[in-house]
Amino acid sequence: MSGEAHTPPLGYAALTPFYDRAIAALTREAVWRARLVHHLNPQRSEAILDVGSGTGSLAIATTAVQPECNFRGIDPDRSAVTIARRKAALAGSGATFEIGRLEERPVDGERFDKIVCSLVLHQVPLAEKRRMLGAMHDWLKPGGHVFIADYGRQPTLATRLAFRLTVQMLDGKADTQPNADGVLPALVDEAGFGVPTILDTINTITGRIEIIGARKSPA
Repeated sequence: MSGEAHTPPLGYAALTPFYDRAIAALTREAVWRARLVHHLNPQRSEAILDVGSGTGSLAIATTAVQPECNFRGIDPDRSAVTIARRKAALAGSGATFEIGRLEERPVDGERFDKIVCSLVLHQVPLAEKRRMLGAMHDWLKPGGHVFIADYGRQPTLATRLAFRLTVQMLDGKADTQPNADGVLPALVDEAGFGVPTILDTINTITGRIEIIGARKSPA
């Protein structure tokens, strides 16, 4: 795992301290995050990796449901990781966090039972979306599961307009438009998982969020 240039959580480093409040207010966070944890279904002793763990909200929600899972977050944003560590300590969560990004190949045979990634892929270029999903496939144990919660295809004029006036105003159109066009399921398939399942869709004032699940072949 390594670190390099990245897009901050709300598009600008100065906005990172306001990330939690913005996500709660604009994305129906309580709804989609609860559904994501439900689908993630953490179990005792499972190794779970959160790619782009941000300020640690998912880590805290997951370890509250199953304190004995081994939850690890990785994020390239130093400020976000600092916030995540502080929040986890205050919540009594055993989740750990490191600064960096997911490399293409695991080292020392390390693998995870489940990998989760939320509100990250819409912020990065198409090539990086492909790279990240391929890396997630590599870091999973055979038979492991990946869960993606992110802006997906925006199916109506209302959702497209909401997405344009909020997310794309902050993060730009170049990186976010492939998500709005519905590219994620095809990229998950291309990464080696096969055709994924859309587990949930949640409409918000910033557009539609999808929760996608897929499994790595046990072979």
